[in-house]
Amino acid sequence: MLSFLLGAVLLLALVRMIHQIAKAPHDRPLRAVTYCIVCASLSFPIGLRSVADDVDGMVGAGASKLIQNILLLGTVYWLMCFYLQSASDPRAGLRRARIELIPFAITAVVITAATLATPRSERGHVYATANMQVASIAVFYLAAGIYLAYALAMALRWTLRYIRVSRGSLTVGLRLVAVSLTCMVGADALRGALVVVRAFDGTVPTAVITGVKLLLDLAIPLFVVGILYPGAASRLASLRLRWQHRRTHHRLTPLWVALHEAFPENALHRAASDGWRSRLTPQGVHHRYYRRVIECRDGIVRLSPYLAQLKEAGPVEHLPPRVVADHLNRALEAYAAGTPAPSGAVAIALPQGDDLDDDVRQLVLLSDALRASRPA
Repeated sequence: MLSFLLGAVLLLALVRMIHQIAKAPHDRPLRAVTYCIVCASLSFPIGLRSVADDVDGMVGAGASKLIQNILLLGTVYWLMCFYLQSASDPRAGLRRARIELIPFAITAVVITAATLATPRSERGHVYATANMQVASIAVFYLAAGIYLAYALAMALRWTLRYIRVSRGSLTVGLRLVAVSLTCMVGADALRGALVVVRAFDGTVPTAVITGVKLLLDLAIPLFVVGILYPGAASRLASLRLRWQHRRTHHRLTPLWVALHEAFPENALHRAASDGWRSRLTPQGVHHRYYRRVIECRDGIVRLSPYLAQLKEAGPVEHLPPRVVADHLNRALEAYAAGTPAPSGAVAIALPQGDDLDDDVRQLVLLSDALRASRPA
C-alpha cells in the first residue's frame, strides 16, 4: 500500500514539476527540483520486484540495485543543488554545485565497483537479508548510506535556515520537508550502524530493520508532499477565490439587471475575448466579477438623486437592506417615468471599511434584498 502511495505522490509531483519547468526552463533552482523528482520517480519502479527482475535479466545480476541506488544518490544531489542555486549568489551556488559532483561521482564509482566485486550469487541482496560479512556488500551499503546521510543533513540544515525567513504555506511545506529529512538522516545513520554490526557478525532484531524501513517509507512521500504543499495551497486559494467571485457575480445579478435596464450606457466595454472560453479561465471569472461590481456601483451613483426620500426614514447607514431595496425599486420607477430628480443625492450600500470587499459585501446584501422584494 505504501509503495502505491509513494508511486502516486511521485507521479503527481513529476507532472507538476514538468509543467512548471516548461514555463520557466531557465530557472536553475526549479530545474534542480525537477531533476530531483525525476531521479526519485525513476528509482521507484526499478525497486519493484517485477521490474528489477527484468532489468537484472537484461543487464546482469545486481544491475537494478545499482541503478536504483545511483538514482537515489542523484535525487539527494539535485536536492542539494536546489538549495545551493537558491542562494543569493548564483555563481557561488553553481560553483559549489559543481564541487558537490565530486563526492557524488566518487560514491557512484565505489558502489559500482562494490557491485562488480560481489559474487553473482550474492548480488540479488536486499538490505534486510544481505550478507554484510561479504566485504563488497558492506561497502556498497556503507558508501551509499554515508553519502545519503551527508547530502540529506546538508539539505536539512538549509531547510531549517529557510524556515526562519519564510511565511505562510511555504513555511508549512518547509516544515514538512524538515521533518522528512530528519527522519531520513536518522534512518540512514541507523542503517549505517547496523551494517557495521552485521559485518562483524552481530545480530540485529528483524523488528529494528523493519522499523527503519518503515521510517524511510513514510519519510519519502512526506518529503514530496512538503515540496508540493506551497504550490498546492496557492492553487487551492486561487480556486477558492475564483469560486467566491463566481458566486458573488451571480448574487449581484438582481441589482445589476435592475440598474442595467435603467442605465444601459453604464455597461463597460466588453473585450472580444468575452466569449464562452473566457468563462473557463480564472482571468475571465475575475474580469466579469470586477466589471459587475463597478457597473452596480456606477448605477447606484446615477440613481442616488432619486433616493432622497430615504432621508425621511432615518440615517441611511442604519437602514436594513430590505428598506433600502424598497426605496431603490421606487427610485427606479420614478426614473423610468421621467420624474425630475431632486436636487440632493443619497448614497446607499456604503462600505463600512475602505477595502473593496466591504463595498462588495454591501452591494450583495442590497442585491439579495432586491431579489426577495420582487416576485419570482
